[in-house]
Amino acid sequence: MECSWKTVLLLVCASLGVQYTAIRTLRDSLSGPCQGAYRCSTRHYRDSRWRSVCNDGWTVELPRKHILLFATTRSGSSFTGQLLNQHPEIFYVFEPLFHVQQAFTNSSSRLRRSLDRRALLGAYRDLLLNLFTCDLHFMENYIRPQPQEHLTSSFFRRSSSHALCSPPVCTEGGEASSLPDEAWCPKKCGSLNLTLASMSCLSRGHVAIKTVRVPEVGDLRTLTEDPRLDLKIIHLVRDPRAVLASRMMAFSDQFRAWKIWNATGRQPRYVDLSQITSTCKDMTASAETVLQKPAWLRGRYMPVRYEDLAFNPKEKAAEIYRFVGLEMEDRVRLWVEKNTKSNVVSPLEWNYRYSTSRDSRATAESWRLRLSFDVVRTVQNLCNDTLALLGYKLVQSAAQLRNLSHSLVDNVTFEVLT
Repeated sequence: MECSWKTVLLLVCASLGVQYTAIRTLRDSLSGPCQGAYRCSTRHYRDSRWRSVCNDGWTVELPRKHILLFATTRSGSSFTGQLLNQHPEIFYVFEPLFHVQQAFTNSSSRLRRSLDRRALLGAYRDLLLNLFTCDLHFMENYIRPQPQEHLTSSFFRRSSSHALCSPPVCTEGGEASSLPDEAWCPKKCGSLNLTLASMSCLSRGHVAIKTVRVPEVGDLRTLTEDPRLDLKIIHLVRDPRAVLASRMMAFSDQFRAWKIWNATGRQPRYVDLSQITSTCKDMTASAETVLQKPAWLRGRYMPVRYEDLAFNPKEKAAEIYRFVGLEMEDRVRLWVEKNTKSNVVSPLEWNYRYSTSRDSRATAESWRLRLSFDVVRTVQNLCNDTLALLGYKLVQSAAQLRNLSHSLVDNVTFEVLT
């Protein structure tokens, strides 16, 4: 699309803080192949956020596909999310629910005590709904410090989104860097203009969001039944033993007791077993919900084991794209090729918390060389039902644990609900 986005940005910046003016400015600057990029349908015309724009003779087409990558922490979701981020027509947002969680956590102790799980999940769902319809201004309710004139320097992991680091949101950055550098985008692009981000979202046509903060798939029912959305849920799971190993490496302070246990063979009295049992409980609850084949999930749910994606990245990525109903473009294929056969030798890159460049096959079961058999046996006892439901094999000895020629991933096919 040949548009002078730099000119657009300068014009919009002259009237920061006025959403309608920014939209008019962007609209008026479009010419040639950019004309008619936004069109209103009847149902969107009823939406008060866009009614004034439509009444002015310019129409807005809200995103056609809504994709939620639903996972747990350290399950390979950053890597999987990048499969979606590479598509030029997808507006990708990395962990926006972080801001909701932080806002609630930083509230007064009295307010925190009054908040229950249902209230937090309600806030999560409200934000997801608004983001899926490209209203990024809604995030101002949660971003701290609160944005001024729709500008913020505190958008969590902005660098993980191509759309937030390229025109029209940013005129300096071009395409987001593939290197694990969290600083380059804010430095080159400056503060994030949420009005321009909303317009970029509309121009992309489809929205994908990654989250690890929704506990189980049943919590997403109201979104699947919302008539404003055509939601597709990609449910990413991973062997709980691998999840624990990854958390121990990425979050050393929080998992210090586990690390002591793993290194010494002696279980500290203060080790927090719920750090893995809660994860297994949520995985099991989701699996049991899916096994009931509820109508609200039919045609909307695809389970993906991280190990299957790591072992066969091209094939699995193609399956994911078929499920969401989009063509897997060459840029996506090239990214998969580059980021699943990387022989990473830099210790810094190996330790980078959200690195997506790796030898995916070797990484998938590398936890077996890092965890002691005692820790693995404990996790197996705590998560036996989860391991069985998801098709992961148990080990009965340290020798079996270390024998990487014997896979612990059963060759099973999970049903996509239709």
